[in-house]
Amino acid sequence: MSYSIVDLEKAVRDFGETVVAPNIVGWERTHKAPREIFQEAAEYGFLGLETPIEMGGSGVSFSDKVKFARQLSHYSMATAFAIINSQNIASRLALSSTLRHREELAPELRDGKLVGCTALTEPHAGSDFAAITTTAKKEPGGWRISGEKAWITNAGNADIILLYAQTDPTKGWRGIASFLVDARKSGFSRGERYDLIGGHVIGAGGFVLDNYFAPNEDLIAMPGDAFKSAMSSINGARTYVAAMCAGMLNDAHKKAVTYGKERQSFGVPILQHQGMKWSLVDVAGKIEILDLLTQKASLQIDNGQDAVLSAAIAKKVAGEETLPGLNACIQAMGANGLKEENGLGHHLACAKIAAYTDGSTEMMNERIAASF
Repeated sequence: MSYSIVDLEKAVRDFGETVVAPNIVGWERTHKAPREIFQEAAEYGFLGLETPIEMGGSGVSFSDKVKFARQLSHYSMATAFAIINSQNIASRLALSSTLRHREELAPELRDGKLVGCTALTEPHAGSDFAAITTTAKKEPGGWRISGEKAWITNAGNADIILLYAQTDPTKGWRGIASFLVDARKSGFSRGERYDLIGGHVIGAGGFVLDNYFAPNEDLIAMPGDAFKSAMSSINGARTYVAAMCAGMLNDAHKKAVTYGKERQSFGVPILQHQGMKWSLVDVAGKIEILDLLTQKASLQIDNGQDAVLSAAIAKKVAGEETLPGLNACIQAMGANGLKEENGLGHHLACAKIAAYTDGSTEMMNERIAASF
């Protein structure tokens, strides 16, 4: 793995080994979505990855973000996903035309003092994004927003939210705009976090807006433009989620190979048995395929090219191959593969979460078929 930023690989490894690895089992056992991880991630500069250098960030490419997602997912995909989602808001606001967004909110997001998230999904509108019913009604000085959001990453901790709402139901997707919502203001009500098996760190949950007032300066994208922006962002998300799957598989594969070299059976290391070797060879192939697919999509995004198809294929393959690959690694380790401290069970649960995130495998099939 080669980053464009010197020492980023070392920083991710240090964060993973000193912050995530010693705590992830405890976080999951106590169903905790620890807010402190954002401040700890900020100390390493992770919340400013894509923020331009002149604005206080690292200015990395999208490809570097994907590598970051893959590497950190060796320790916990859930943690990587939570951090990246807040980072996404920080980098977006750093480029805002509104001074308050750039100079007040973006720095606090980069410092981990505030937590960010994106809110598209609703209780009855997921992949069918254009069917959202949260409304935004124009009035003098701003907009009144009402509606409910569900299955939102970081919802349990988020302060600053990039929210999508319908301004004119008769226009379908062309009526959808995006707004900055501050969870500390009146009109915002946070729901209970969801208890996701293996994914509590994501802090997924929902919230309700009841006549929330967003001033004109907090309109982020105009009706119509917001939908297009969201679809572009989803291509990126599908790519880095696929990379997270590659990271989980790579970690599981390394642990299974190490175990196979050390564990003896019938007088030889179990890795010398053909069945064991071949099962792990298959996993190595899955990792290579995922890496190549995510690299292709990443480069297209970096170059401003259309990555819809490449991102969908990467996400589809990740959704279909990660769970069987992890299962093979657990099987190779026997009952030891089920021990919490080995982390393979956490990977298994997170892989199932990843299969739904930013579009299910079935939706990827539809997206790919649309290119025929």
